[in-house]
This record gives sequence, structure tokens and C-alpha cells, in this order.
Amino acid sequence: MCGICGYVSKKKITKDQLRVMNDTMYHRGPDDSGVELFEAEDGYTVGFAQRRLAILDLSPLGHQPMHSADGRVSVVFNGEIYNFLELKEELSDYNFKSTCDTEAIIAAYLKWGIDMVDHIHGMFAIALYDRETEDVYLVRDRIGKKPLFYWLDGGNIVFGSELKPIMKCPEFSGRVRKELLPRFLFQQYIVAPDTIFEDVYKLEPGSVLKFNNGDVKKWKYWDVKKVYHEMAQNPVTNYEEAKQGLKDRLKKAVVSRMLADVPLGAFLSGGYDSSLVTAMAQEFSKEPVKTFCIGFNVPSYNEAEYAKEIAAYLGCDHTELYISEKEMFDLVSTIPQYYDEPFADNSQIPSMLVSKLAKKDVTVALSGDGGDEFFCGYNVYDNVGQAQKLDFPGAMVHAIGQIPVGSGKLLDKMPFRVRVVANNRNPETKTQLVSKGYLDASHAFVNLSDNEEYPILYPIERSYGVSNFQARRMLLDMDTYLPEDILVKMDRASMRYSLENRCPIMDTDVMEYSFRIPHKFKYYNGDKKHILKDIAYDYIPRELLERPKTGFGVPMDAWLRGPLKEALIDYSSTSFLKQQDIFDAEYVSKFINDYIVRGDGGPATGANYSKIAWSFFIFQQWYNYYMV
Repeated sequence: MCGICGYVSKKKITKDQLRVMNDTMYHRGPDDSGVELFEAEDGYTVGFAQRRLAILDLSPLGHQPMHSADGRVSVVFNGEIYNFLELKEELSDYNFKSTCDTEAIIAAYLKWGIDMVDHIHGMFAIALYDRETEDVYLVRDRIGKKPLFYWLDGGNIVFGSELKPIMKCPEFSGRVRKELLPRFLFQQYIVAPDTIFEDVYKLEPGSVLKFNNGDVKKWKYWDVKKVYHEMAQNPVTNYEEAKQGLKDRLKKAVVSRMLADVPLGAFLSGGYDSSLVTAMAQEFSKEPVKTFCIGFNVPSYNEAEYAKEIAAYLGCDHTELYISEKEMFDLVSTIPQYYDEPFADNSQIPSMLVSKLAKKDVTVALSGDGGDEFFCGYNVYDNVGQAQKLDFPGAMVHAIGQIPVGSGKLLDKMPFRVRVVANNRNPETKTQLVSKGYLDASHAFVNLSDNEEYPILYPIERSYGVSNFQARRMLLDMDTYLPEDILVKMDRASMRYSLENRCPIMDTDVMEYSFRIPHKFKYYNGDKKHILKDIAYDYIPRELLERPKTGFGVPMDAWLRGPLKEALIDYSSTSFLKQQDIFDAEYVSKFINDYIVRGDGGPATGANYSKIAWSFFIFQQWYNYYMV
């Protein structure tokens, strides 16, 4: 686990400059660093750098950049290859010198070329230089657990695990992509391949980029939609068989993620996913598994008491820490430093706090991320299931609702929920149920010309070829929300404290097997995550787990109208906005003023619009940190 960066360029970027770029990610790898330059053909120089968080083979043999014995291949790598021991057995003709997984990447490439991506399993962002072909490859893991950014600068490329090293590259100017901001204000994150900057991109999950003499080629080696349909052709129709198959794969995934040469523990929130992962880890551990949970003095979203009971039942070594609102608030000012692209999911704050707590005792922490997306766990899946049942009558209501009434239409007079279903006519966005007012406000915030319009919703749903609204929304979330929100949140939160986070539910075999499990086993008579819960009950009594789903959160509405109010007012002043030349100064200034003054939940100004106000605040905080 670490951070990587580098370049292939005809421009002169010195070793010292690359070292400065690399050291912006010190938090990702405080144990070691490596910076090397290689002279390539046609006037290019290849620069590879890495900050290392040592997890496997803590000796200098794990140092990166790492080179093949014959000097042909050089690699920098962020992540973990969980099947590296099996690979080493299969590639036994290679003379391995270390016990770390990085060397398995080199050996796999020498045997299979870039087709090695079909053989390695884990979480990874890889940069590999082949001197024989002069190819430089960038590779990202299947679901996007590890980040990888790149800047295309003419015939040159600069890459990094974060944006910070790219921003420190000589001659980088960083022009903000205004057209993305309405989507950011609404979604609170930016989806690959886009980033906040022009000419800078995220490598999409499951993708390979090849750079050779200024030529760029990119392709998918693993695609959610494609793999879903391939696996669904061979469904496991017997429930008990499906349950046992999933259970076996989860066990194997947990065991493979427990291999480490440093202390290991688990995040335990008390929910189904983290509890199941922890239970399986305890099953295969000789010692009590160290578990970590933070609590809040707010009963509506405090799960610490349940986590404590589950840890006691499983026999874990449990640590809990109750967090005050002030401790959460004190982290707000640090968000841009570690989330160096605007990111406004406020659960990043408690995620940082639980990572900080765990780092005191361990260097690796298991988590239950992925369970909701792959096994139908979010409350929104209830909503889209209901929306599908109402879709046909909604079409009729929409038609009738066009009848003029006074200065408007009949539809405008109908209840909010009715309008949402009735207006849901776009076949490309069927499962993205939204308030038109929220969309309109997000658009109105930004100064854009007609040709700069960028869709706020994701107009891609028909491409999934799935009629079931819930299954379709799950696929959409696997393509968007999971890699660009959930995984970004935990990567930056954990790496801020040099903590590695491992997610067994996103193991390749588990993900692909989930696509073979019929949807009715996941969502059964309104019971979300049914089959995953059933496995959890094999380990933990039902009464310790059954309760309404909660989640991390912060009181952003109270903060924005309270201790953050003055900063929000400054960020939304017409003079500042006009100088910034990104937002509609008059609209935004009035919107924020009305939002702060009125707390009654009224149209376009009340508490229900705090999400846009928070996204705006986070962007301005980021802008102030990096761009001013």
C-alpha cells in the first residue's frame, strides 16, 4: 500500500522535482520512498516514484521502483495482490528475491505480457515500463479500489495516486472544468474519467492505459456490465447452494486479506457487512481480532452500542471512542489537504476519525464496503422498486398532468412524490429519482453557455440491458457511487493516517459470483441483502443485528448556519464570485443568503437544500486551498 507517481515526457522534469511531487503523498507511504529516472527512446524520459507503506516483506527487498532481474521491466505499484502466493507457485521459474507481492506483478508480466491483468486479483494501481517495447502501462483494479490520475500534456503524460503530485508538476496550470460543477453540486463527487481539471483524467476501474511515444490507447479488461451478463448466464438457482457458494468465497476472501507482516484489525460498525467480515476474520484468527468503532452522542445514528455487543459475542478485542461534534468539526478545515479533488460526502469526517482510532493499534483494517451495492442493501433500492410498480400509472399521470391550470399545469399542483414518479420519463435515468427543483438549482449555480451543458444524472441506464429497476440501479451504483464516492472516501480517510483498508466483499470471485445469484435471493419480500444477512446469522444471533439501517453523517445544516456561516457568506459574496468567474454571482449569493436566513424547509431555501450548500462550501474550500 502506498502512493505512486511519475511521468513519460520530453520536457525536462528533474529527479528533485519528481521527488517533490512524490513527497506530497508522504501520508500514503511514510516507511520508504523511491525516485528513479530512465532514459527512453525518441527523447523521452520515464520517471517513476513511490511512497511506501510497508505491509508485506518489510525489508529493503520490497523497495520500489522494482525491476526485473534482467532489467527489462520496472514497476511502481499501490495496493495488494491477494493471489500473489498462488501466482508465485505458477511462476516458479522466475527467480523471486522477496516475499512481497510487487515482484509477482513483474513475473506475471514477463510471462503473459499485459494480459497479466486477467491473472492478478486484488486492489491495485500499477505503472509498468517495458524497455523492450518502450510501452508504459497504467493499470487500475477491477472495481476501482485504488485511485490513479493522469494528465495528458501534448505528447507527454504525468500520473499519480492523487492529484497533488500532478499539481506539483512543473508547468501544470490546472484549469477548472466548470461544466462538471452542476453534477458535482448534486452528486457530491466526480465520476471517472473526468476530474475537476481540464486534460486530467481518472483511469476508469478495470482499465489499462498504454502510452508509447505520445500515443495513448485505453481499454477495459473488466467491465461491470459485461461481467454481469456473462455470469448471469449461469445462475445458481438453488438458494442453499447459492448461500454456501457465497459463504465459501467470502471466507476465502477474508483469509487472503488477513495476510500481513504488520498488525491487522477490522472496522466494526455493528451493521451486517462489517459484522460478517469481522466474524469470518475471528473464525480464522488465533488471537482476538482487534476491532474499532466510533460512537456519537446522537441516538439516531449511533451504532457503537451494537458494535460493542457483537464484538463481545465474537470474542474480539474491541476499542470504541465516542466522538464529540467539535472533534468532527475540527476536521472540516483539513478536507482539501487529503481530498485533493472536491468531494462532499460528509461521512468522510467520521471515516477519518475511525481510521485515526484504528491506526493507533494496527496498520491494516478490514471493512464491509461493497455489501450494499452487490447485494441490494440501500434504502434507495426500496424506492426504485416502488417506482417500477408505479411507472405505468406514472406515465398516465404525466400525460393528464399537462392540462393547463391557471398559470401552470395540473401536474404542478400534485404532491411531490407523485410529481417525481410522473416526471420520471427518461429511459436512460429511470432509477435516478430526483426533485426537479434540486436539478434546476444545481444548474443555476454555475455560469455556463448552452454548449457547455453537462448532464447531472447519468444517462446510461439502457446500456445495462436490465429491466428490473433495482438490479439496474445496483449496476449503476457499481459504476458510479461505489468507486467514486464510497471507495474514494475510505481510501483518502484511511491513507491520511497511513492505514491500509481491505474490503473482502469486493474480491473478484465474490463480485462475479454475486452476479450469478438471482435477484430474488438478494431482495426477498422487502428484505434487503437477504442472502448476506442469512450468512451473518450463521455467526451472530439475529437479535444483535436486526435494526433499521443507519449511517455516518454530520450535522452539516447546523454547521452551515452556525460556525461555518461566516465562511459560507464570504465564499458566496458577489465580489468574490465575480472575481472567481465560475458561479452565477447574483443567483448563488441570493440562494446562500436565503438558505442561511430561512430554516423552515421552504422552497429552494430550506434545510432540504443543505446538500447543495454543503457541496458549494466544500468546492470553495478546495478552491481556496489550491487555486487562490
